[in-house]
Amino acid sequence: MGIAERAWAEKALFLDNYQLTMAQLYFRHGIHESTAQFEHFTRGYPDYGNHQAGYCVAAGLEWLLDWMDEAAISDADIDALRSQRTATGGQLFDDDFLAWLRANGSFESLSLRAVPEGRVVHPNAPLTIVRGPLAIAQLLETSLLNHLNFQTLIATKASRLVEAARGRPVLEFGLRRSPEHAASAATRAALIGGADFSSNTGISYVLGVPPKGTHAHSLVQVFMALGEGEIGAFRAYAGQYPDDCLLLVDTIDTLRSGIPNAITVFDELRAAGHKPVGVRLDSGDLAYLAIQSALQLDEAGYDDTSIVLSSGLDELSIFQILAQIDQEAPRYGLSPSQLINRLSFGVGSKLTASDGHPYLDGVYKMVAIESEGAWRPAIKLSESPAKSQNPGDKDLVRVYDDRGRATADLLTVAGEVLSDSLITLQHPIEHGVRRRLPRERVSAIEPLLDTVYTDGRRVGDEPTLADIRERRDDDIDKLDPGVRRLVNPHTYHVSLTPELWDLKQRLITEARGS
Repeated sequence: MGIAERAWAEKALFLDNYQLTMAQLYFRHGIHESTAQFEHFTRGYPDYGNHQAGYCVAAGLEWLLDWMDEAAISDADIDALRSQRTATGGQLFDDDFLAWLRANGSFESLSLRAVPEGRVVHPNAPLTIVRGPLAIAQLLETSLLNHLNFQTLIATKASRLVEAARGRPVLEFGLRRSPEHAASAATRAALIGGADFSSNTGISYVLGVPPKGTHAHSLVQVFMALGEGEIGAFRAYAGQYPDDCLLLVDTIDTLRSGIPNAITVFDELRAAGHKPVGVRLDSGDLAYLAIQSALQLDEAGYDDTSIVLSSGLDELSIFQILAQIDQEAPRYGLSPSQLINRLSFGVGSKLTASDGHPYLDGVYKMVAIESEGAWRPAIKLSESPAKSQNPGDKDLVRVYDDRGRATADLLTVAGEVLSDSLITLQHPIEHGVRRRLPRERVSAIEPLLDTVYTDGRRVGDEPTLADIRERRDDDIDKLDPGVRRLVNPHTYHVSLTPELWDLKQRLITEARGS
């Protein structure tokens, strides 16, 4: 299979086969062009085992829209579908359905409302709302989930890493261990989530962010094998990149070889009028080695050089490294804050594979359909009440308290007008669990869903990466610190208005009665 075949497979037929079998059934029953509404939402936050997320960061929307622009059913797609057989050898997809699909198989008939990329989002609140002909909206499901769930998962992980790093630079190094071409999506999501740079060269250029990287252990091994040793490798690197010299110092012995040899080369650079950048530590007790490396560098007059830490890092290990530095650095006469201000963190596979929670439980559910001129809300029941969706056409707003903090995301019936005196926040599952906010304790109510696609085209300009990252920064700043905790975060409230709650209960009662 060649590149062209893979590219074809990732266009209009980049979907689960059951989307097509359902679309044909809708066609056969004459409801394929009935207007339907679907919602994409997550059922929970990532739980990494010994630490948990208290929020997510929306990502992937622009790449979904890119895909929608390109994904239209072609003659080659129809030929492939016509070749598919039933268990008895008949044609699975009928010719009349295929003719309809060929004529209508694009997403121009859909409209999308979505929470913009970079915004903080929470479970059971719609990230994306899709409206349009039932069969076409159904065909969008797989790719929408594929694009949005993965990037949201990685952007969330990156945001937590940035939180743990106390504002110090985070570099994404995960290309080599990422899931093939999804690595580019992971890099983009990591940058949305707050990572400062990436080693992924191509997509960094596309996104307008300079790629970053120094050298690997193999460089030192080459010069060792040639008889020139670690110092020879460092001199060669410094000679090639005298103004960008950051040396990996743990190939042999960090403190007895790597740092002393780096200092020797730094002295040579400084004598030639250049300023060394710093060192990278990639193994061992990184907190201890950062302290001891700083002591040697400071004594040699390089107290302004950077120290990059890498090697299997995640948000919890970064948190622990910094806590150890807080405790141990003063014993050696170092200021913890000054040392931490020199640090950067290179994070690889644990970021781009979302170590500990490798998928996001985002779902795509039908919430309403038009029938006989009436808009009919729909609901799914489940043995687990938490899986019973919130039905009907809805809006989503964020409520800010009198401190300017986000206190709840509130789902309302579409067009519902909130009270001027009191806002009631109803728990989405528990009867009788409500919170009431007097309007004088509410500083703002912000709509979260924007129309992003209609009449076959995007609405508004495509945001820059800087725009998206600014949204993330603003939303994170407005979260309660408890929600931002790395371990056992405080629960953020996603609530219903009483009107939506009553609609949900009525539909549940009717469904159980039937």
